[in-house]
Amino acid sequence: MKVLVIGSGGREHALCWKLKQSKKVTEVFAAPGSDAMVDDGITTVNIAESDHSGLIHFAKENGVGLTVVGPEAPLVAGVVDAFQAEGLKVFGPTKAAATLEGSKQFAKEIMKKYNIPTAAYEVFTELEAAKAYVEKQGAPIVVKADGLAAGKGVIVAETVDEALTALDDIIGARAFGDAGSSVVIEDCLRGEELSLMAFVHGETVISMVPAQDHKRAFDGDEGPNTGGMGAYSPVPHISSDLVAEAEETILRLMAKAMVAEGVPFTGILYAGLMMTEEGPKVIEFNARFGDPETQVVLPRLETDLVQVLESVMAGEELDLSWTEQACAGVVLASEGYPGSYPKGVAMSVPTVDESTGLKWFHAGTKKDQEGHLVTNGGRVILLSTLGDDLGTALGSTYEVLDASEWPGLFYRSDIGHRAVKLSGGEK
Repeated sequence: MKVLVIGSGGREHALCWKLKQSKKVTEVFAAPGSDAMVDDGITTVNIAESDHSGLIHFAKENGVGLTVVGPEAPLVAGVVDAFQAEGLKVFGPTKAAATLEGSKQFAKEIMKKYNIPTAAYEVFTELEAAKAYVEKQGAPIVVKADGLAAGKGVIVAETVDEALTALDDIIGARAFGDAGSSVVIEDCLRGEELSLMAFVHGETVISMVPAQDHKRAFDGDEGPNTGGMGAYSPVPHISSDLVAEAEETILRLMAKAMVAEGVPFTGILYAGLMMTEEGPKVIEFNARFGDPETQVVLPRLETDLVQVLESVMAGEELDLSWTEQACAGVVLASEGYPGSYPKGVAMSVPTVDESTGLKWFHAGTKKDQEGHLVTNGGRVILLSTLGDDLGTALGSTYEVLDASEWPGLFYRSDIGHRAVKLSGGEK
């Protein structure tokens, strides 16, 4: 089988890398892909993820047997519907089902209707009414742009002034464009965050191992929210009973809810959770693989990924095999991210021995005209490392990162450290 992956980031790099390991696959294409993927034997195709007709034409002309959609934007724009209309096999939610990520209001309304645990909320389109609600509720409080904002449209405001500023930015200044035409304002949940993803087709749900992401830009969970500065799996300080509860009361219940609503979900259902004192509650749903969670979850998957996709699309719940090893990933980002940042900064990436479980996944790099690697995004690259336990995996990751100079880049030095401490301080 030939497989096409739509997208170009670190998540798609990890997807292509894993799919290429399948015994069922003869060639993996990535559209548009990246220069780093070429170095891994992936065939890149110069077609934008928004060019649905171009992608369909390529899939037909090249005998692609399965297309996997990586990012959220083409899903929300209906790329799956377009492929299905041409009789092509594609893994991802339809435009209607992807609204679960495309509109936070839609997701909250579904959760409310089907008693899926989440924070209490209100929705506003008018700036003054939203501000009045914030002043009445007080802080901490969470302000979210309703639509897609590349992971940046969520502000966890610790003060009322922060929340009011966020509303001015989102509704007043339209910092996120039409994504901010309405806002969801919700209670601030407290507890441990957890990322839980599942392969879903209708009511068929195959859960993955959990991961934990670090959203804040700087050490100590300081600074603005980002798309994610690092992640690790497993999450040893959160009990398997709590994870199982989240699978039943959140992932499986949402899959059933979407069927009941007439918008059955096929693809990756991602639940961003807060493990509160009352149990797991939903922070957000995504309609695709998380980034950077994918880069630490897929390296632990021992079952053939194509077999998993084929099984779930056939409605079969497969028992997945996972390595007992832990996996840690740390992001190197451009200085200035998640705000404005320069591109085209020269960088040198040390070679790692992939046979020992280390792997670079490129999110925002490219090669210049001379063939030298330069930065091309906010989150630039991630080093993913397998180890016997979380402490070992993190130690190996930071050993590589700390031994090099990274001009123009920064990374957090405390990814996973709290989890190691809470779970007994593995060495």
